[in-house]
Amino acid sequence: MIQKDQKSLAMTMLMTPDKANFSGTNVNGGEILKMLDHVAYACAARYTGMYAVTLSVDMVLFQNPIKIGSLVTFYASVNYTGRTSMEIGIKVISEDVKNRETKHTNVCYFTMIAVDEKGDPTPVPKLPIETEDDKRRYKDAIRRKEARIEAKSITHIR
Repeated sequence: MIQKDQKSLAMTMLMTPDKANFSGTNVNGGEILKMLDHVAYACAARYTGMYAVTLSVDMVLFQNPIKIGSLVTFYASVNYTGRTSMEIGIKVISEDVKNRETKHTNVCYFTMIAVDEKGDPTPVPKLPIETEDDKRRYKDAIRRKEARIEAKSITHIR
């Protein structure tokens, strides 16, 4: 049985100078993408107890820059499960440690596939839907999945 605390997690990291972009004051977007992938993996692996690989990433929107020296918290949750896939939603908040100001910097959705020791897709546990928030996340995830399927069928026609 999957417990509520196993379908979500929060990770906080200090943004150090080695993560800077060319200006030297903000975090490089590629570094954030790498961290997002790690967080998505951690959430998926925690939920399933299995290795997981990234299938796709939807809508990584950099809404606010993240300053070097900030604390960045990644809030991840399993929003949807299919047979072998999961959608992991991630919300990113940065905090200026000097003035305690927080900013919502990113949101994105990863589709992760659970795989066995040979690297073959393997079934994942069914997602328990217990709260109104769970229902909303699940319905929104289905809409995003349908949009991905539609976009894929359109691009194959051309």
